[in-house]
Amino acid sequence: MTTTPISPSPVPPSLIATLPGHYYTDPEVFRQEQEKVFESLWFCAVRGADLDKPGAFRTVQVGRENVVITRTRTGELRAFLNVCRHRGARLCTEESGEVRRSLQCPYHAWTYDLDGRLIAAPNLIKMPDVDRVEYGLIKVALREWLGYAWVCLADEPPSFEDTVVHAAVERLGDAAAIEHYGTERLALGRRVTYDVRANWKLIVENFMECYHCATIHPELTEVLPEFADGYAAQYYVGHGAEFGEEIKGFTVDGSAGFAKLPEVTADQDRRYYAITVKPTVFVNLVPDHVILHRMFPLAEDRTVVECDWLYAPEVVASGADVSKSVELFHRVNVQDFEACERTQPAMSSRAYRRGGVLVPNEHHIGIFHTWLLDLLGDSRA
Repeated sequence: MTTTPISPSPVPPSLIATLPGHYYTDPEVFRQEQEKVFESLWFCAVRGADLDKPGAFRTVQVGRENVVITRTRTGELRAFLNVCRHRGARLCTEESGEVRRSLQCPYHAWTYDLDGRLIAAPNLIKMPDVDRVEYGLIKVALREWLGYAWVCLADEPPSFEDTVVHAAVERLGDAAAIEHYGTERLALGRRVTYDVRANWKLIVENFMECYHCATIHPELTEVLPEFADGYAAQYYVGHGAEFGEEIKGFTVDGSAGFAKLPEVTADQDRRYYAITVKPTVFVNLVPDHVILHRMFPLAEDRTVVECDWLYAPEVVASGADVSKSVELFHRVNVQDFEACERTQPAMSSRAYRRGGVLVPNEHHIGIFHTWLLDLLGDSRA
């Protein structure tokens, strides 16, 4: 299937045409995105600490495939397609859980060890020619970064460093800058899951710009006054939005947060940095904590977003009240997702048939659109 080329009406030089509305509503476009984006690139699946002991597992939807991620008896993470090799039943039917030594299909009891090898099945001893590795679970490539397991379904995954890690370099201008936050050593202080009735691209586009910040984010612009001018944190390489003069911390009322993370530099103190790791991850860096969003696109008009607030381990262990810092970005999330849900219905309107426009403060979103069109094999006419 070839998607309809974009044929925008002529726009003034200061504006850039967006994607047409059907890119946000057409099930066939979404199917292509599942195949050529979510199933072909690195996808942030699960926080490693959620699988805290051998036998722990979690299932994750990646494009059209369901993936099970396990912690082996020797402590490594492994990922497999969540499909029994016998008759194709889903192996793990729960979203998360824990097994003692193996994963067993609930249909015919084919059993696999946590490394994916077939170890038992009814009458298997009578089938000595069955290769237990060959008929083991189908492995999925897995890398760990920032304390999360990233998986890739492609037969030949793209370079992790040139795609995922490069997003941090591209945004911060320095490969080491994100390492100062020690995200992989932080502890989970709060997790909130949002079920957003909007296309995943609307959420990405919203995160990438701040033209809307003065309109819908009063709490955020109070803490980061420059956002009221409409320039997003991601607009300038290496730039972090500075806290207001009277602001003590990245909290809903500007009150003090927690001690600066140990390796955060003086230049990074009192600043907010935002990184988009295409296609589905947002990383937000502030001096005393990190906020990480993972998107799970489930349909052309539905996206589940899982948001983690991460703090120094001693903050979480002490039972400290993190509500003021959580509340700030929770409000931002709710405000953003409501805006995306207001936008989604208009994507099928004839008023948006040719799309809309990007103002100069949003021109970098055009780069995101070009990136997506290249992956889909589409082109602007």
